[in-house]
Amino acid sequence: MSPLEWPARDLVSHRVASTSGRTAVIDAGADKSWTFRELDRRVETAARELQELLEVPREDRLGLLLDTRPAFATLFFAAMRLGTTVVPLNVRETTAELAGKAERTGIDAIVCEHETEAAALELADALEDAPTPVRSVDEPTSGRVRTLAVGEEPTHGEFRPAVEPAKLEPDDVQLILFTSGTSGEPKGVRLTVGNLVASATASAFRLGVDREDRWLCCLPMYHMGGLAPVVRSALYGTPVVIQREFGPRRTARALERFEATGVSLVPTMCTRLLEAGWEPPERLRFVLLGGAPASSELLERCREAGVPVHPTYGMTETASQIATATPAETETHEGTAGQPLLFTDVTVVDESGEPVPRGEIGEFVVSGPTVTPGYLEAERTEAAFGERGLHTGDVGYADADGRLWVLNRRSDRIVTGGENVDPGAVADVLRGHPAVADAAVVGLEDPEWGERVAALLAAEAGSVDLESVLGHCDDHLAGFKRPKTIAVAESLPRTHSGTVDREVVRTRLLESGTDVSTWSRRE
Repeated sequence: MSPLEWPARDLVSHRVASTSGRTAVIDAGADKSWTFRELDRRVETAARELQELLEVPREDRLGLLLDTRPAFATLFFAAMRLGTTVVPLNVRETTAELAGKAERTGIDAIVCEHETEAAALELADALEDAPTPVRSVDEPTSGRVRTLAVGEEPTHGEFRPAVEPAKLEPDDVQLILFTSGTSGEPKGVRLTVGNLVASATASAFRLGVDREDRWLCCLPMYHMGGLAPVVRSALYGTPVVIQREFGPRRTARALERFEATGVSLVPTMCTRLLEAGWEPPERLRFVLLGGAPASSELLERCREAGVPVHPTYGMTETASQIATATPAETETHEGTAGQPLLFTDVTVVDESGEPVPRGEIGEFVVSGPTVTPGYLEAERTEAAFGERGLHTGDVGYADADGRLWVLNRRSDRIVTGGENVDPGAVADVLRGHPAVADAAVVGLEDPEWGERVAALLAAEAGSVDLESVLGHCDDHLAGFKRPKTIAVAESLPRTHSGTVDREVVRTRLLESGTDVSTWSRRE
C-alpha cells in the first residue's frame, strides 16, 4: 500500500508541510541548494506559469525537452501539482524521432532550454496540430519563444493567489516515457502516481533510507533512471544532488564534495570511474547499477575497490527496479540480479504461459503496484499482459530463494551505454539509403559501452560508400543509435526458414567489420 492517503497532493506539497527547512535539491554544477520551502516556492511559480500555458491542466500533456538540471525537477513537480501528465523527450534524438513520439502522446506544449530551443521549434513546426506553444527555462533567442519562470516568487509586485494542488489518485497518469519495443516502434509507457510512489517505497525497503542520505543524480532525467532519484528524495525528505553531466573525475569529485551516500549509474559510468582511479568515499552506502547487465569482471573490480554495488534488473514499465542484489549476493551468487523488491511478484513461465519450477528457464512475468497500467495503444497493452501480469520478454530463471538470473535481454534489443536501441529501427533507416538493399543490425560486446551497434549491409552493385551511409544515419538517428561497426556483403545470411541468421551476422561483423566509431559526424 502507498504511504500516502488518497486523494493526495504532489510530493513537494506533502514534504514542505513536514520538513520545510531540510535541504531538498543541490545543484552540483552551480554549487547552489534549496530547502523544501524554497523548492515549494519554485514549484509554485512554475505551476502558475503552466496554468496560464495549458488550457486544461488535468487533461493536457506537457513535453519536456530538457537535459538533467534542477529546472527539470521543478517542472516535474509543478506539473504534478496541477495534475498534468509529463512527457520527457530525449534531447539526443532527431526531430523526426521526437515528432513521432509527440504526435502519439498529443503533447499540448513544449518546454525547452537554451541548448534545445532550435529543436523544440522544429518539433513544434513538425506537429500536425500546430501551433504548439514553446517556452524556455532560459532566456530565449527566438521571438517565437517566451520564458517560463522556474525561480522563486519575487517579494514584490502584483499579488497572485496560490495554486490549489490537484487531488491526485493512484491511477492518475503522471508520466509517459518511451522505451524500445520489439516491433521497432518505441512503446509509450504510462506511469501513474501510484506506480511512482510504490517504486520509491519498495526501493527504500531494499536500499534503506537514512536521515543523512544524499542521492547523486547524473543520469538523464528523460529516462526513469534519472528521474527516479528526484521522486524518491522528495518522498524520503532527503536531498537529491543534481549533476548536469556525468564525467568520471567530475562525478568522483561531486560524490566526495557533496557527501553523497548513493548514486545511480549504468555499467559504462562505473567502469569509467574505476579507470579514473576513483576510490569510493566512506559515506557511500550504495551504487545502484542498472540500464544494462553488469559483467562479472566489473563486479569483481567493484568488490576489490570497495564499491557498494547493487546490480538491478528493471524496466521503464515498472518505474525502475524489479529486482536488486546486495553487494554480498554478488559475491556469493555470481550473476544474480537479486530478489524481487517488496510487493513485486515475478513468475517464470514457459511458452504456454504456465509457471516453471525453480531453476528452469522461462520468461519473466511481473505484477505488482509498480507495473504500468499499459501502453499508449490498447492493442499493445492487450498483447503484453496476461493472467499473471506483464510479460517482459526477458528470459532467465529463479533459484530456490527467488533470486533472479537474467540470461537474455528482451528480443534482440541492444543496450549501449545505458541507452536502449531497437535494431529493427536502425535497420529500417539503413535500408532508406539508396545504395543499401538490406541490412541486419546486432549488438557486439564493447569494453566501454557494454554493447556497440553493428550493421551488416547488403549493398546494391556490391559496394557502398560508408561515409554516405553514416551521413544518412546522422540525419535520421540519435548518435547512440549510429552503427559503430559496419561490414558489407552481397546478401544477408539466412536460416532455412528465410529469417536473418543473426549469429552468422555477428560472426561476420567480428571478422571483417570496419570500426567507424571515430569517423567524423557529417556537419
